[in-house]
Amino acid sequence: MKSRMNSSANNGKIIGVMLFVVGIFASMMVYLGYFVATNEQDMINNSYNHRQELILAKNYRGSIYSSDGQILAQTALNSKGEEVRYYPYENMFSHVVGFSTHGRTGIEDFANYYLINSDISLINKVENTTAGRKNPGNNAYTTLNYDIQQAAYQAMGIYEGAVIVTEVSTGKILAMVSKPDFDPNTVVEMWDKWVENDESSILLNRVTTGLYPPGSTFKIMSTLEYIKEHKNEYQNYTYTCRGSYKKGDMTIHCYHNSVHNRVNLTKSFAKSCNTSFVNLAMGLDRDSFSDTLDKLLFGKNLSLDFSTAVSKTPINAQMSDEEMLQASIGQGTVQITPIHLNMITSAIANDGLLMKPYLVDRIESADGDLVHAYKAKEYGRLMSEEESAALQVLMKEVVENGTANRMKGYGYTVAGKTGSAEYNSLGDSHAWFTGFAPAEEPEIAITVIIESAGAGGDYAVPIARRVLDAYFK
Repeated sequence: MKSRMNSSANNGKIIGVMLFVVGIFASMMVYLGYFVATNEQDMINNSYNHRQELILAKNYRGSIYSSDGQILAQTALNSKGEEVRYYPYENMFSHVVGFSTHGRTGIEDFANYYLINSDISLINKVENTTAGRKNPGNNAYTTLNYDIQQAAYQAMGIYEGAVIVTEVSTGKILAMVSKPDFDPNTVVEMWDKWVENDESSILLNRVTTGLYPPGSTFKIMSTLEYIKEHKNEYQNYTYTCRGSYKKGDMTIHCYHNSVHNRVNLTKSFAKSCNTSFVNLAMGLDRDSFSDTLDKLLFGKNLSLDFSTAVSKTPINAQMSDEEMLQASIGQGTVQITPIHLNMITSAIANDGLLMKPYLVDRIESADGDLVHAYKAKEYGRLMSEEESAALQVLMKEVVENGTANRMKGYGYTVAGKTGSAEYNSLGDSHAWFTGFAPAEEPEIAITVIIESAGAGGDYAVPIARRVLDAYFK
């Protein structure tokens, strides 16, 4: 009797262990299924996954279109009957559309999963298989506007730098230009030459991964912090500019040694008075300023659908006065990407609320059926409505009576901030402009940087104006 009881107990333990193992296995299967379902695109896009080759044995890569129907990339057959990727506008969309040979970049990378898959009807797939034809891949319709992209590309001319234009209420990217550029039709022939040249940055998308000193555009951030700390009295700020400000062994000069005399916050901002801003910044709470910059996404990976560099600032409670002097006017070790500055500008224009920038509007099958739609999403609130309203007023004054007055008189209103960002001991500088239009009811935000050009008001502003002309006309 005792032997039977022990046997039953042992059987119970065995059954328990078996049920436990089955449970673990079932849980693993459920998790694996969930992982595959939620990460299918990433798995297929992985360069080590040979399933792409199997898919492309049945389908040919779909086309990429601008928002106004222009073909930006398509698959064609060469004289040998081989599939080649063709980019009708060559260099003009090179960085933003990207390429799909020797790796993938740009929209070719982001939309890869949809472009190589085909969602045409089953009947059409059967007909193609019977006829020995490949199926057409899905097509990606972007947010890019051909006219605005062309205007930005042509306005930059031979200059190196970047331009980005976004719709403030949705986050749609209307134009993205980076120079120097390349012809994606020549990737196969030119690849070795490009990658062997260590000094070449031709493949770098300066909009998303170019890091620059922001220069006086950083005064937007310094001003925001001052407003936060002096909510009821920031309009009472005054300072007498003598053209230079000395602290210890360091002396800060106004651009071209200008003397602005007595200024308030509005005039300091409009005239981009360096000495006024270092005076203002020396009284700021550095811990609070660091928190404000954190909310403005400095030091963070931007949560976008494409890779970006991380903007940097040294501001914290432990920094020296000399570092603070430089940082407060966007010099020293402060660095920012054009897309990040555009996001901050867009949030100011949109009453403090940032919409997530995006490049693809929808995916359609070759039959014209909707496969996937991308919708406008809130990225987050970067500042209060009151703070953004105060910055809007100051940025309007920059155009009306300040360093961006070349923007006036073209049939639309603009608000913005210029910047001349020195990057070496010789005083050479990059030219910045970031702003939005119309000033009263903002629709778009534009950010321009021209490398090694000089003053933002002299070089970046005229380029921004030509792009805005294209938008409003």
